[in-house]
Amino acid sequence: MAKFGFSILKDRQIDYDNNDHRLFRFIEDAEPSIRLCIGCGGCTAGCTAAGFTGFNYRKLNYLLMRGETENLQKGIQQCMLCGKCKLVCPRGVNTRNMIFALKRAFTTPLWEELKKSRNV
Repeated sequence: MAKFGFSILKDRQIDYDNNDHRLFRFIEDAEPSIRLCIGCGGCTAGCTAAGFTGFNYRKLNYLLMRGETENLQKGIQQCMLCGKCKLVCPRGVNTRNMIFALKRAFTTPLWEELKKSRNV
């Protein structure tokens, strides 16, 4: 076969089905309203911490839903727990309870297992 000076690249598609969703299920058990999120960004727009620290609740929520747990612990520490996100949410997602559940999850054996398996 002739060489044309280029090679075929590997597939650059991300398969989210292969990610570990156990942490999301743990949070969902504690706060079922997390499933109601439509990703409108109202929580991030109204967030006091976002203006000072770059905190982004919507990003954390998407990472959690996708099973991407690498940056969750760092991001969650920036939340001031003021509750504005909960007040502006059009779907009534209890965002504060989700933050509390996520903080609780960081102290469980599940989190330690995730850290070992994914090098978090």
